[in-house]
Amino acid sequence: MSRPTGRVLTLLELLQSGGTRTIAELADRLGVDGRTVRRYVEQLIELDVPVEAVRGRYGGYRLGPGYRLPPLMLSDDEALAVLLGLVAGRRAGLATATATAGETAAAKIRRVLPKHLAHRLDTVMESLAFTEPSGETTAPDSGVLLAVADAVRNRRPVSIRYTDREGRRRERTLHPYGVVSHAGRWYVTGEDPGIGEDRTFRLDRVTDARALPGSFEEPEGPDPARRVLSGFATAEYRYEVTLRIHGTVEQIRARLPESVASVTEPAPGAGAGSDTGPGAACWRVVDVRAERLDWIPPVLASLDLPFTVERPDELRDLVVEFADRLAARARGR
Repeated sequence: MSRPTGRVLTLLELLQSGGTRTIAELADRLGVDGRTVRRYVEQLIELDVPVEAVRGRYGGYRLGPGYRLPPLMLSDDEALAVLLGLVAGRRAGLATATATAGETAAAKIRRVLPKHLAHRLDTVMESLAFTEPSGETTAPDSGVLLAVADAVRNRRPVSIRYTDREGRRRERTLHPYGVVSHAGRWYVTGEDPGIGEDRTFRLDRVTDARALPGSFEEPEGPDPARRVLSGFATAEYRYEVTLRIHGTVEQIRARLPESVASVTEPAPGAGAGSDTGPGAACWRVVDVRAERLDWIPPVLASLDLPFTVERPDELRDLVVEFADRLAARARGR
């Protein structure tokens, strides 16, 4: 297959992924200029592929509705990769609200496999075992996920209908920076222009999402995943815990990850020593937001690092009680 023909097929694959692709984006992906992209599009049209031109600031090319995909050809490795991906994704919560979609897709692929390959894949699938998932998995509506993802890619504001944990429904406007999957749940993070602050919303609690006119520029700063994790650590909970722990960032993060706690580097001259980088052991301020305190003493014990509890007083009492219980059990009482 010549290189131009291969690029034409790559162009078709890009358009089949959905949405409108700008000429600049297609040229960058294909490694050609805009004029060549237009020539490739003309070749697809000559093959009766309904490519539509979209005018305007966010214009480009997209596939017309109703276009049926050509026969799907997968190698042995590709078929195994797809089936394993479907199974692993379902176990990890990387699925949409249509829970049967992954199962039906896997069944369709298996149905058309040659017998020798189907037998080999069955052997792999039967030998697989999974540990228990880390927690509850929830999936968003596929229409909501696609609408939000499109708004992220095109930097367009989006209006969402959101139900909070108290059951209250509200219309919110968001400048979405990215979609993040974490611990079996899907989130969208971005700026709420009404209050000028970053917000994170669970996508399974969004019942409707639609793009709004206009555009926005994503500010510099952490990537969407880091924004979501830091949002968890600073969200409002029943207790605000402040600790001082002597250790490296890596040691502290081993038991208090970014989604649970924020770690503040000590100020220069605060008695922390000359080296206060992430790999240096020194006193660091650790802030935790929690609905309950009973899980914190065991975590502090597992750190095996010097620490002090600055607040709340209730946590100090729980740490003392936990230490007394450990001492009593060590003496066989």
